[in-house]
Amino acid sequence: MESGGRPSTGQVIFLVTSSALTAILYSVYRQKSKVAHSLKGAKKVNLDQDLKNILREAPGKCVPYAVIEGVVRSVKETLNSQFVDNYKGVIQRLTLQEHKMVWNRTTHLWNDYEKIIHQRTNTTAFDLVPHDDSGGVAVRVMKPMDAAEISLETVYEKFHPSIQSFTDVIGHYISGERPKGIQETEEMLKIGATLTGVGELVLDNSLIKLQPPKQGMQYYLSSLGFEALLQKQESRVRLWKILTVIFGFATCATLFFILRKQYRHRREKQLLRQMQEEFRQTRERRVREMNLDGGEGVETIKNACVICLSNIKSCVFLECGHVCSCDECYQALPEPKKCPICRQDITRVVSLYNS
Repeated sequence: MESGGRPSTGQVIFLVTSSALTAILYSVYRQKSKVAHSLKGAKKVNLDQDLKNILREAPGKCVPYAVIEGVVRSVKETLNSQFVDNYKGVIQRLTLQEHKMVWNRTTHLWNDYEKIIHQRTNTTAFDLVPHDDSGGVAVRVMKPMDAAEISLETVYEKFHPSIQSFTDVIGHYISGERPKGIQETEEMLKIGATLTGVGELVLDNSLIKLQPPKQGMQYYLSSLGFEALLQKQESRVRLWKILTVIFGFATCATLFFILRKQYRHRREKQLLRQMQEEFRQTRERRVREMNLDGGEGVETIKNACVICLSNIKSCVFLECGHVCSCDECYQALPEPKKCPICRQDITRVVSLYNS
């Protein structure tokens, strides 16, 4: 706490930062909580012959937020894995990721750095059908790459280490970057995989579509069951809630500390003014008493200690230069010792000897 009871710059920065982080975390928590609440309220429908009847009877032939589970089946063509024989799917993602070490000039350490240098995603139309593939009921999945969570299986992964000569190593140390290699990955959504789709169900003529929902709700295509997906979202909500509470508590504690310091400083100033007023009144009363006694001792009261008004002043306070206290009262001053007249810090004391 700085002089005058004002909070220090560090305390103000910490209070502002923690308040801003608390507000951001609370905003994320509210958003995650809204997503989990919407997911919990999604309508569960079965992939059977009754599905079309349900959609025909629904307003606008649409269920705004529904949960449906089925098996992936391609509509026409399929995608073949480039690395695994006889592996077919409907979504394929090929990724090249660079791995290298970068010199941090602040910490003077080598840090791992990863960067995607190329990524290509191939998709083909696919449906969700019942597990037994009976009844001829199918749901066409629209815009699968818009899903907030889509489960792709890693079917191939290989790391290609970089080959470096001696001159390359020296050049990398000078430049502050040391390549480690390239990681090649292939991910696919396999035909026959079980998916849980959460989104908007629409009956378009005779075609049932699962598409991204409106009103800000999340679109999911997950390999998890609905209950597991819901628990995953709720665990994220709890995490953000805990972080919000922690930073909120830190903000409240900092604010309480600053207000408590200001209150104590204001209280000390009030007590000091009260003591000064009492000393002034006592001094005036003793001066009047000396005057009534014929003027004897007036000189003595002028040289009396301003604190006890009994002993003679015997200390010079530096650096302010005030002579106002006896040695006993100086020793009794609270730490850090301050001059009773001007409230400056007392760096050293010079004793006076009266003859």
